[in-house]
Amino acid sequence: MGDSTPEQLIEGLARVCARAGLSSPSALTRLTGGATMESWRFEAGPEGESAAFVLRRAPSIEFMEDRPFGHDVEAAVIRAAHAAGVTAPEVVAELEPDDDIGSGFVMRALPGTPNPKEILLFDEADALLKQAARDLARIHSLGRGDVPDAVPVMNYRQAIAELRAQFEEAGGDRPIIALGLKWMEDNCPDQCEPVLNHGDYRMGNLLAEPGRLTGVLDWELAHFGDRHEDLAFGCMAVWRFARYDRPALGLGSLEDYFAAYEAEAGVTVDRTRFRYWLIHRTVWWALGCLRMAKFWRDGSDRMLERVVISRRTSEQELDLLMLLEEDAPEEERQKYVDPMLEMHLGRGEATNGNIATAISEWLETIKPHLSGHDRFQLAVARNALGMIARDDAIQPQGSMERPEAQDILAGESTLASKGLLRHLRATAIEKLSADVPKYPALRAARKKWLGED
Repeated sequence: MGDSTPEQLIEGLARVCARAGLSSPSALTRLTGGATMESWRFEAGPEGESAAFVLRRAPSIEFMEDRPFGHDVEAAVIRAAHAAGVTAPEVVAELEPDDDIGSGFVMRALPGTPNPKEILLFDEADALLKQAARDLARIHSLGRGDVPDAVPVMNYRQAIAELRAQFEEAGGDRPIIALGLKWMEDNCPDQCEPVLNHGDYRMGNLLAEPGRLTGVLDWELAHFGDRHEDLAFGCMAVWRFARYDRPALGLGSLEDYFAAYEAEAGVTVDRTRFRYWLIHRTVWWALGCLRMAKFWRDGSDRMLERVVISRRTSEQELDLLMLLEEDAPEEERQKYVDPMLEMHLGRGEATNGNIATAISEWLETIKPHLSGHDRFQLAVARNALGMIARDDAIQPQGSMERPEAQDILAGESTLASKGLLRHLRATAIEKLSADVPKYPALRAARKKWLGED
């Protein structure tokens, strides 16, 4: 409940509903997910009626410190998008300080599921892809005068500098991320006429029913920038989930996606700029994952999800290397990586990995007794224990000396350096095999780099 008791949350939400002409809330239930921002579903309505609504809130002001703008601006952006025909929710009220339940707003609930696993199994994926392209085109049609002045405009070079500062703060010792940062500095495109970007347009933030996109959620990263950034972000491998084979949002081909967007927006997609932003946002998310450990260590957010997400940095490193290696010399790209991993079960007393596995197995026995957010947290805990067990069991077999990330940033080591790509491939596979062995791109990388079937 954050800083509010159940009773305080109900009382504060009742005040919000009254301002919107709605009855007192009932059937309040926290939705799963949302490590920072909470989402609560409830029933309310005008006298004699009842409908479903969703409260999106930060329990306290501390949760808003790193955001570029407040919930009032986010609500205004959503209202502008809704008015422009985007499948954005209808905002009905904002929280006020006197409500004493944090910062946020109330939206009318939308039909459909946000679960990517369900959406990507729908038969009508091509229809959803066209509707996603339509929504992005409508978002990009909004101008500076349509949203509050607080919505920022991205400066590409400044954005790279900020990412590099994050990298140095985190230790500056991840060679693949360093490779990405150096590539971005060398290939940053010129500023173009900015359009409104959603900033987080991807599976996980979309609601859908079979054949129909029903909602676009989470507008907290909205900004003005290059339209190709929005197009590229949802096409990152991490947001395609099990459909790694469908590069456009996990729904279809890039060519179909581009064609649908071009028809709606009346512009031509620049493939070079698209690739730049695909790499930029992969570095951005890699560093975003890495920062989660800092938030946990300094005590600003001790949620279990923070430490688990920090270990997903290795997903982005593998994805990033697969994108960047296109620029490596042919002779380096053709070299297979030898199988680098051995697994050991341990002997004698129980290893750390054995203990982690035992705890995970016990946690599974209490799963039937949990529901909602608690059940979600249980899954996160078991993921964390699995990471410990696998990390303990894997014995890296690589022999090459670890490359220095700072040498890569300085341009002294590049993908043309003999053996560097081969070594980075091996370490990326080793790390991800411990962290997230079921990550779909790992199988593709093993096939490409190890020659496995």
